[in-house]
Amino acid sequence: MRALADRPEEVPAVFAERFNSGDAAALAQVYEDAAVLVPQPGTPATGPNLHAANGRLQELGIPIAVRPRHVYRSGDVALLIVDWVIDGTDREGQAVHVEGTATDIARRGPDGRWRYVIDNPFGTGVQQLPTQDPVITS
Repeated sequence: MRALADRPEEVPAVFAERFNSGDAAALAQVYEDAAVLVPQPGTPATGPNLHAANGRLQELGIPIAVRPRHVYRSGDVALLIVDWVIDGTDREGQAVHVEGTATDIARRGPDGRWRYVIDNPFGTGVQQLPTQDPVITS
């Protein structure tokens, strides 16, 4: 299995390899301890909830494909814009197609390796706000 990323450009490929391995512990290493994952727009997850959200996708048994679009680096922080897709048939025979354009933040740690600080896989998605009846005042 590939080592953690030496450069921010490598983070998506390391993520995909570890995701596709099915090894949740290996995938967890791609994140800083206090990282945030946004599995749905407007719904951030941290700690065990972050790893559970990734685990649900890993359990489908369908590989993820990633294609970095842009990487912008400033010192030890980088913004990554990454197109990704999970497309195939899950273990129960159901067709699955999930895709998005991630807007992610990675940071170089004290060990020189790059990890996700914020993983926002639906970064360009619109948050669905609750609908409310209009308030009419007179």
